[in-house]
Amino acid sequence: MKAEILTVGTEILMGQIVNSNAATISELLNDFGIDVVYHTTVGDNFQRMTRALAQAEERVDFIIMCGGLGPTEDDLTKEVLAKHLGEELVQDKAGYQKLLDYFEKTGREHTPNNDLQVLTLKGGEVLKNEVGLAVGSFIEKNGKFYAALPGPPSEMRPMLSNVLLPKLAEKTGANGKLYSRVLRFYGIGESQLVTKLADLINQQTDPTIAPYAKEVEVTLRLATKCKSEQEANEKLEKIKQEILKTEDVGEFFYGEGEYNTLANVTVELLKEKGVTISAAESLTAGMFQSTLCDIVGASEIFKGGFVTYSQETKAEFLGINAEELTQHGTVSEFCAKEMARCAREKSGADIGVSLTGVAGPNTLEGKEAGTVWIGIATKEGVYALEHHFARSRQFVRMNSVMKALSMVHKELLSCS
Repeated sequence: MKAEILTVGTEILMGQIVNSNAATISELLNDFGIDVVYHTTVGDNFQRMTRALAQAEERVDFIIMCGGLGPTEDDLTKEVLAKHLGEELVQDKAGYQKLLDYFEKTGREHTPNNDLQVLTLKGGEVLKNEVGLAVGSFIEKNGKFYAALPGPPSEMRPMLSNVLLPKLAEKTGANGKLYSRVLRFYGIGESQLVTKLADLINQQTDPTIAPYAKEVEVTLRLATKCKSEQEANEKLEKIKQEILKTEDVGEFFYGEGEYNTLANVTVELLKEKGVTISAAESLTAGMFQSTLCDIVGASEIFKGGFVTYSQETKAEFLGINAEELTQHGTVSEFCAKEMARCAREKSGADIGVSLTGVAGPNTLEGKEAGTVWIGIATKEGVYALEHHFARSRQFVRMNSVMKALSMVHKELLSCS
């Protein structure tokens, strides 16, 4: 099957946002075994959208329209698709009730234009929105498949993965249902991971193995089509174990799941073990603590922490000896260890974490940008490790947070 992704949005053409949805959809369709042969972006214009749809019909079997399902006047996707296919738009009752419940719960005014989000093609099938309010549509007509997905990535991806692709598998008589797992790795680059797994990747047939580089980590998507979930789990678990047994690979694996980040895994492990945590941050300015507290239930394990950017606040807030701090500097093993120790002692937490270093782009205390010390303090003792990150200031800070989470995660796994 050949597919075309028809992304809708004038804001994309104006360069106001990046069309990340096209990359995401291509990734998931290719995992499914569908070749994406065209990407088209069109503005919020009825005539141009209609022409783009007609052109796509001439060259592919499956057209995915993404964006334009909202409540405003320029959200035209379902209207264009309905008129082009000669279908009527009708209200999805379940979606409408969800919309009513949302406005009642939030206390916001329910204006008539919001009801546009729950319209769907009468001759097609509703694609349930697990995150937002705008329902999607899926229809087979004249030997071709059409789908309309919402624009926000947080809504689009689960609708595509969990709702649309299983429906497509049923319609096309594919060999069972699509099942997939996402394995997550931190501390190893994509090229290194692919090299280590070259034999497995090159010999793959079923399940398939697809590597994807994220901003500060790498994921592997394992996918298979099976008639039962049990069969799929057996196949996916077997290939997963082969991957993790590969030399210099398993040590970088931290968890599974599309959205199961290292922060999620670390917070869950802290909760599971009943361990509390505190932090003292310099170059990351509270980013580590904020990342922890983005996770539901973080209040169970996070005692509170410190942001001590200057040498003076490190001494005043944390109680680090000012003379020794001047002697060793803030970008040092001494400072990282003392910050972690003091954060733990002052908060009463089981683990203290510290992050100090040079975010860049300028040097600090004669240390190059990207030089980072991360400390860990537990009842057994205190240690700190030096790291060197490249690229931008923001990347250094993000990677520092990820490395700190990784160190905490490994610390928790090592203790009984």
